[in-house]
Amino acid sequence: VQLQASGGGLVQAGGSLRLSCAASGRIFSINSMGWYRQFPGNKRDLVADIISGDSTNYADSVKGRFTISRDNAKNTVYLQMNSLKPEDTAVYYCNANIRDCSNYRYLDYNYWGQGTQVTVSS
Repeated sequence: VQLQASGGGLVQAGGSLRLSCAASGRIFSINSMGWYRQFPGNKRDLVADIISGDSTNYADSVKGRFTISRDNAKNTVYLQMNSLKPEDTAVYYCNANIRDCSNYRYLDYNYWGQGTQVTVSS
């Protein structure tokens, strides 16, 4: 399974960006997809995720500004980021928890995409 992320870049404060992440490969079903971000010297923290059934979770710092959505037919997750702030500057990573079915056994695997830089200038 591969996760291909895109959509990062440089934007002024108050602007918007949309991140996309497409999963491809051996996929039986997708349990969840989401976005994490990592500030220099810090661990990755959850930004938002969407569980099968469309239940969503957001970090408090992005509630009301970011929206996560999923296109199940395309195995793609999106993160619409509005009202961006300089403190949103980070490397954003796509994450997916994917179920494989092999020999009548279900196994869940966690995958990460390559990071995409989001820079918000003041």
